[in-house]
Amino acid sequence: MHSMLQGIDKVAESLPLLPLKDIVVFPQMILPVFVAEDICMKAVEAACAKDRFIFLSAFRSEVNREHDSYSELRVSTPPPFDVYDVGTIATVMRTRKLPDGRTKVLIQGVSKGLILNLKQTEPFPIVNLRLLPDKESTQESEALCRAVKEQLEKIVTFGRTISPDLLMLLEDVTEVGKLADLVASNLGLKIVEAQKVLATIEPFERLRRVHTLLLRELESYTANSKGFTQGREDAIKNQREQYLREQLKALKHELGELDGKDEIEDLRDKVLKAGMSVEGQAECLKQLRRLERMNQDSSEATLTRTYLEWMVDIPWAKMSDSKIEMAHCKRILDEDHYGLEKIKDRILEYIAVKKLNPELKGPILCFVGPPGVGKTSLGRSIARALGRKFVRISLGGVRDEAEIRGHRRTYVGAMPGRIIQTLKTVGTRNPILMLDEIDKLGADYKGDPASALLEVLDPEQNHTFSDHYISVPFDLSQIIFLANANRLDTIPAALRDRLEIIEVSGYSEEEKSEITRQYIIPKVIVQNGLNSELVQFQDTAVNLVINAYTRESGLRSLEKHIATITRKLARYIAENDEKGKERKLVKVTAKIAKELLGEERYFSDDHDIFNKKIGVGVGLAYTQTGGEILELEVKLLNGTGKLTLTGQLGEVMKESAQTALSCVRSFAKELEIESSQFTNFDVHLHVPAGGIPKDGPSAGVAIAIALISAFKNKPISQDIAVTGEITLHGRILPIGGVREKILAALRAGIRKVCLPEKNKGSFAELPLTIRRRVNVSFVSTLEDVIKEYFINEENLSQKLDESKNTHERNISVEDNISVA
Repeated sequence: MHSMLQGIDKVAESLPLLPLKDIVVFPQMILPVFVAEDICMKAVEAACAKDRFIFLSAFRSEVNREHDSYSELRVSTPPPFDVYDVGTIATVMRTRKLPDGRTKVLIQGVSKGLILNLKQTEPFPIVNLRLLPDKESTQESEALCRAVKEQLEKIVTFGRTISPDLLMLLEDVTEVGKLADLVASNLGLKIVEAQKVLATIEPFERLRRVHTLLLRELESYTANSKGFTQGREDAIKNQREQYLREQLKALKHELGELDGKDEIEDLRDKVLKAGMSVEGQAECLKQLRRLERMNQDSSEATLTRTYLEWMVDIPWAKMSDSKIEMAHCKRILDEDHYGLEKIKDRILEYIAVKKLNPELKGPILCFVGPPGVGKTSLGRSIARALGRKFVRISLGGVRDEAEIRGHRRTYVGAMPGRIIQTLKTVGTRNPILMLDEIDKLGADYKGDPASALLEVLDPEQNHTFSDHYISVPFDLSQIIFLANANRLDTIPAALRDRLEIIEVSGYSEEEKSEITRQYIIPKVIVQNGLNSELVQFQDTAVNLVINAYTRESGLRSLEKHIATITRKLARYIAENDEKGKERKLVKVTAKIAKELLGEERYFSDDHDIFNKKIGVGVGLAYTQTGGEILELEVKLLNGTGKLTLTGQLGEVMKESAQTALSCVRSFAKELEIESSQFTNFDVHLHVPAGGIPKDGPSAGVAIAIALISAFKNKPISQDIAVTGEITLHGRILPIGGVREKILAALRAGIRKVCLPEKNKGSFAELPLTIRRRVNVSFVSTLEDVIKEYFINEENLSQKLDESKNTHERNISVEDNISVA
């Protein structure tokens, strides 16, 4: 080594510079350095070509600039050669080319040097140097050397890995500077700390710095040892697992098995990029900090991780681009739906207002009507017209409030509510969301989901919708909510108040025929693998299916029967293909349709409209599946005036029957009915099809007519249907479902209907094709209805007119008294 130092004296004035990253080389160190840059390769080659001496110094990094005030960290050379002034002169022992293009250079530190200036930058850097040999220490250093060696041995007992050869070598080292350099080079110090030690010229001061660093590390190990001793056994196990996990992660990183980011960092990046609200991002970052401190295999960590994954998957900022063009919207509605002109006009009005005022809050359209009339497909058409995604939530049978608001995270198996789940599935925060079967919500001990929907559907509240699972407000105001239902009376009043009701009624025979030809047949033919060149339906076949196989307001059963015919034809064509027969066009006639579908289910004479009957009144009812006719049968039996009701009638119809009987008794004199009949006969009222529940407030007039026919023992016509509720004074109240009831009468072959006077407007809104097929009489009292049935009895008509005038005067007097 002494001879090597003598050689340095001759060449140290000017040496090639090899800048180093993340390492400080001390004298006496032997270590490999990997070189990849061309300028560094040329510096090594120049050293090997001359005397193998080269100058090594570490780059000053950005992190270390805050320590510029320390003289030991002084840098005088300009970038990109801004290395620390104090470095190490080393000798190149050998070099070896590696397969990846780098060069492995084995070097040995010899002495310290100080950069005076940068002499050359191209083709490799050369610096002018001044040697910094160790000075003789003037202080007593034996005690300090012994303390340093003892501390190093203690650190080894705590698990610090140090080469045994180094410990043996240190036993024989007595020079203060050499001891400081050897210990510092094996402590794994940070760049700044190592550079401070290297740049300390005075040997004793350098060893004292090393002694301070050893004390600090020893205190760290001692504190960790106390923590392990005082902790519980499970805490010791968790800490060790965490320590091993960190070591495993570091090893994987060195092996290139990780991309530099663990799962938590990935989650943090997703949280920051998700576009969350301020509250949502704050909550997620808080949960991330908690997750970092947890054992990653614990159940709580799994729950927290699941919550964070839900939060980043919710579309906080993703929206569908929506451009509204009125002509395009109208074209799509016309393409998808036949008829429904008023409904389509209302939808276009809604879209127009949405275009002029994108921030419009509400209204929420609710389509009400029988099954199969196109309520859900109307929502799908609106979504297609607006260029938004369509999604539906089925609320039928939902009884748990948590289905809407979500479960709190403390529960096992907690999940967000259906609203948030649906948004995650659809991927945007502004879809068209259809609340399906909103009239079939339930309620039990778990809460009332209908009440939970109040917040969702209230435009003044839903911009801060609170789901129990995500626990932060979420803005639902960009969603266009739609709803559909079969009936209104089962929707809670508070919820109904938030909806704009649009009635989607059933279809007439003409409308069904057109829809079948234009929409159903082409769709079904394609679904079954055929085309219009192989199968065609004649109008007679379509009309047969409509009249003889379906009796519904909607189109589902009709479509099923058309599909049945098409499937059978598909089988026929497929079998012929296997036999090698040529394909031919099949025209489906009424005869072929009947052969394929079997016996007819409905007949035009199901309801006998030609024969008059005693005590049988024809009423009209509105059910969930559309309009139906009711045959109300009354039979008088010897008895004491008792009223018997059968046919599975609801409470409303039972009260209607009682009211109708009392009303008829009050008109007994005008109707020429002996009062004794009411006490000498029992009245039995029966509505056929007893297995089907029947209820509703519009059968009163029909019951009254059946009672009058029975008491007068006179047959009444069965081709007249009547609907409406009756009061004790004989007034007839308005009804709902006019279209469905008129269509039900037409399906049964009835062409004359008595409607309440106040339903003139509802009838006028019906299509002209329906109004032309039916003869409607508008009635306001029971007297008007009786005249329609007993029109040929002049004496009865005269008495009824007198009675009607008397009743009207009495009602007028009662009104005046009440006003006074």
